[in-house]
Amino acid sequence: MRLEVWSDVVCPWCYIGKRRLEQALEVWRAEGGEDVEVRWRPFQLDPGSSSDGRPLDEAMAEKFGGAEQAARMMAGVTATAAEVGLEYRLDRAVRANTFDAHRVLALAAGQGVQDAVQERLFRGYFVEGANLGDRATLTALAAEAGLPGVDLSGTGDVDALRAELAEGIAIGVRSVPTFVVGRRGVAGAQSAEVLLDLLRGARN
Repeated sequence: MRLEVWSDVVCPWCYIGKRRLEQALEVWRAEGGEDVEVRWRPFQLDPGSSSDGRPLDEAMAEKFGGAEQAARMMAGVTATAAEVGLEYRLDRAVRANTFDAHRVLALAAGQGVQDAVQERLFRGYFVEGANLGDRATLTALAAEAGLPGVDLSGTGDVDALRAELAEGIAIGVRSVPTFVVGRRGVAGAQSAEVLLDLLRGARN
C-alpha cells in the first residue's frame, strides 16, 4: 500500500502530522496490516519567499496581523507539538523558500532515504533554526540523514519538481499535510486514529 503525504518542510502541522502518522503505522503493523510505503510529496506554503531567509516571527506577524497574534499562534502550535514529543523552537526558525529542499527530498526518494531526510529537515527547521533555503545547509543536513553528495547546482530535476508541485494543486491539495491513499484522502494534522481509519478504509 502506498500512502502519499503532501507537505512542506516549513509547515509546523506537517511535522506534527508525521509523528501522528508514525503512531498510526505502529498500530497498523500490530494489527497485521500490510507494508505501507510512505512517499512525501511537495507543496510550497510560500513559493514567492526568498531563499535568504527571515525570522519566522517577523513573517508571521506580517501575515497574520501583528506580533501579538503571531505569538499566540506560535505558542499554540508549539504546545500541540509537545504533545507528540516535539520540542519546537520557533524563535529560532527562519522562513525561506523551500523549492531546493523539495529537490533534496526528491533525490532522497530515489535513494530510499526520503523519510530520514524529511525528518532531518523538519528537525533542522523547527528545532535548530536551520535556513532551508541555503543550499550548503541542505547538503549538510541531507548527508547527515544518509544522502551524501547532493549537488543542487544543476537544473535537470527542476522541471520534474515543478510538474509535481503542479500535480498537487491539480488534484485539489490546498492545505498541508494532506494524506492520500488511493482515491481517499484527509487534510490537516489528523489524529492517529483518523489516519489509521484511512489505512483501514483502503484495505477494505
